[in-house]
Amino acid sequence: MELTTALKGQTVRNTVREVGINPDYWYAVGWADKLKLNEVMPVRIWQQAIAVYRDATGQLHALEDACPHKGVALHKGKVHGTNLACRYHGWEFDGQGDCVKIPYFPPSQKLPCAQARIYPIQEKYGIIWIFPGDPALAATSAPPEIPEFDQPDFFMVPVTGHFKSHFSICNENSMDVFHGFLHENLQGWFDPILTNLRETENSVCADYQVSYKGKLAKFLGLTEQADAVTTKTISVQYRYPHYQSSLEGVSSLYLMRLPIGPTQSASFALFFLRVKLPKWLLRSLAPKLRPILEQHVFMKFLNQDIEMMESEQQRYLDNPQRRYVEVNPAIIAVQRLIVRQYEQFVQKSSQSPDPASGNSDKFVSFSKAMASSPAELTTESPVG
Repeated sequence: MELTTALKGQTVRNTVREVGINPDYWYAVGWADKLKLNEVMPVRIWQQAIAVYRDATGQLHALEDACPHKGVALHKGKVHGTNLACRYHGWEFDGQGDCVKIPYFPPSQKLPCAQARIYPIQEKYGIIWIFPGDPALAATSAPPEIPEFDQPDFFMVPVTGHFKSHFSICNENSMDVFHGFLHENLQGWFDPILTNLRETENSVCADYQVSYKGKLAKFLGLTEQADAVTTKTISVQYRYPHYQSSLEGVSSLYLMRLPIGPTQSASFALFFLRVKLPKWLLRSLAPKLRPILEQHVFMKFLNQDIEMMESEQQRYLDNPQRRYVEVNPAIIAVQRLIVRQYEQFVQKSSQSPDPASGNSDKFVSFSKAMASSPAELTTESPVG
């Protein structure tokens, strides 16, 4: 559906700041190369604590981060071959969540029926992905496609973000190309124009015209001359729950959002750049060039965004009833999509409350509590 691109003021009640996620998607939880053989790491997807471990064969496993014996966090345990042993009493659980050993039981003694919930997990594009929802749906879903990942014409830079804010605030920032004003000291973009906006059941796609100028823009291939202004089209797509943007073949960004809790989020982003250097030189410089670009280019932009997003979250917590005026229809569409996806999950959960569906009692109870309050995004004509 085509939407109007007119920048018209709308008053927004921020109930979108209270909704949860639709867990029936693959969520990125970490970089694959950070988890070595026989290591365990804790992750959290919208208040679901999960222990992820890589066994001695290199296989990934994801178990609920609570031992069925005493509830101790399993991420504190040790990897024994292909099993994860709880740190407290040494009970071992295999990759299917079954208790397969208790060290103080004689070999002939029958083991108790103790099982940890498991989560579908996979490794793709150098990222660890977990499906926190109905495991029966994991096979019919997939992480976003990233065709640039194996293309030699692009130079990839991974960037990690951590935010003390609700994921909706982070998602709006990713769709909001009008905040180039914030990055003006970094030679960011300017004079943005929203030219096209489309909305589907699961996505919001927006095209913006933006202008670039400066030495950094030239290095990144955004402009031919540092002192000349170049105008290009940037396309931003929010395909729930992740983002993709592209700049006329010059660069691409894939941003995987991790909602951790009501006031905590993270992101795992892959930037693909057409840097004007010979491919052989890029390959040799890659180990040193990636961290330089991450810390001295992308993180400088991201840190400015983080300051604004966390300030927005804090002001909301100070007064959740405050109404705000939004003029970007792409932001309104993103808010609608977030609320719609959440309500679809809550409705599904209420119709078929099945523990095997992959939603813990705590998660479903929290979702239903959120649904009992008005979660509909309302827009009004602003006063003045």
